[in-house]
Order: sequence, then structure tokens, then C-alpha cells
Amino acid sequence: MTTEKTCLDCGAPIHGRADKKFCNDLCRNNYNNQLNSNSYNMIRNINNVLKRNRRIMEELNPGGKTKTTMTKMAAKGFNFKYLTNKYDTANGKTYHFCYEYGYLPLEGDEVLLVKREERVE
Repeated sequence: MTTEKTCLDCGAPIHGRADKKFCNDLCRNNYNNQLNSNSYNMIRNINNVLKRNRRIMEELNPGGKTKTTMTKMAAKGFNFKYLTNKYDTANGKTYHFCYEYGYLPLEGDEVLLVKREERVE
């Protein structure tokens, strides 16, 4: 007595190997894309925010080190909640980075924008 297996995506009968789960590649891709879409969307959205933050700092900091204001950054769409890492200096200051571009909060609304240079060893 054999039970007929059906495709996990469309429900069509499956013929072939005993361990087959999908009737074709289209159904397999569709099933896996739907299964992972929520986590992919979240990751893609976060990456988009990080890239936008980096692009804003790159635009405001063409020379590698300059001062600006948080208000000006926020007006361009900068989201201060998202960053890739923090760097604490020996004198207790904390730089906030999005990839190689970062900022150091100063007095009031001012920030110092910096670009970290990677050292090749």
C-alpha cells in the first residue's frame, strides 16, 4: 500500500524518487522564497539603513574629518539607532561607526565626522 506524495508548494502529485518533495524547480524555489522572505526583508531593510547612513556621512565628510550637526544629518535621513560598531578611546570618548565612516558627539548638536583608514599589513 503506497500513499501518493504531493508537492509541498502546489499540492500536485509527485512522481519519481522516494525522497522528492516538490514537483519541479519552480515550486521548490517558490516554497523556499516564501519560507525565508520575512527574515530576508528584515535584513535587507537594516542593510539599507546602514548604507544610507554611510552614504550621508561620506557626503558630509569629503575630506575625511569635519564638523557638522546632528540636525543636518537627520534632515538628510540619517538614523542614529543603526550602526555597525562603536570605538571607545582611551580618554573615554565613543565614536559611532557605519562601516568606515563614524561620528563623535560633541557639545550640543555638533558632531565630528571621521573616516577610519584601514591599515594593510
